[in-house]
Amino acid sequence: MSLPILLNKPVEKADSGSGSPRKNLLASPWHTAFVLLALGVYAYWATIRAARAQAGLGPSRPTMYLRTIFFELVFLGIVIAGVKLRGASLQIVLGRRWKSAGQVFVDLGLGVALLILSTLLVPILGGHQNAEAANQSVRFLLPQTSLEMGLWMLVSITAGICEEAIYRGYLQRQLGALTRNAWVGIALSAAAFGGAHLYQGVRRAAVIAVSGVLFGWFAKWRKTVRPGMFAHALQDGIAPLLLKIARL
Repeated sequence: MSLPILLNKPVEKADSGSGSPRKNLLASPWHTAFVLLALGVYAYWATIRAARAQAGLGPSRPTMYLRTIFFELVFLGIVIAGVKLRGASLQIVLGRRWKSAGQVFVDLGLGVALLILSTLLVPILGGHQNAEAANQSVRFLLPQTSLEMGLWMLVSITAGICEEAIYRGYLQRQLGALTRNAWVGIALSAAAFGGAHLYQGVRRAAVIAVSGVLFGWFAKWRKTVRPGMFAHALQDGIAPLLLKIARL
């Protein structure tokens, strides 16, 4: 079979956990290795930047927010390029299309339910003292002015869309296909998701990784990452309020 035909072969049942892994791949394995390497390098760089910012040596918060938006979009673009080169549709990453307003509200409602579950998970796993220490590690990121709040909301929406597409829509399915086990794909993508948040501290990154398993299971169950996008964006968006309440 010629290379052009292979590149344009449609991708089916990537989350089934069975069949030929080559058939179920969303993109080239080399593309996945590149994505993981790029995310790892960025996570390391973010950890260094966070340490400098906590010491008062970093850029302004608006600059950090805009830089975060830029790199989120860059990584999403890399994922989309790899999927397109495979000849697959973006729908293989995002899941089924919305065909009515009712489906939008169903996914929104499920996203809110996922948000509640994820929010309850943090104190259960981390404990009050550990959660307070983790919260201290990210206070430098929180918006202080109306301009920063507006940019924070934009960052939250961007992260919700991009990170769910990257980690749950792409990596989870791709790693599941490579290992021939959807649950291994969930675990590995959740570990990568936690690793990307090491700049928030090891304890918080570990809790985020477990939260990634929850989001991954939800995406597998619903066969779409859209509820997770709602939950993720809302969770990030209300984080300043939750941390303020935690201080009371």
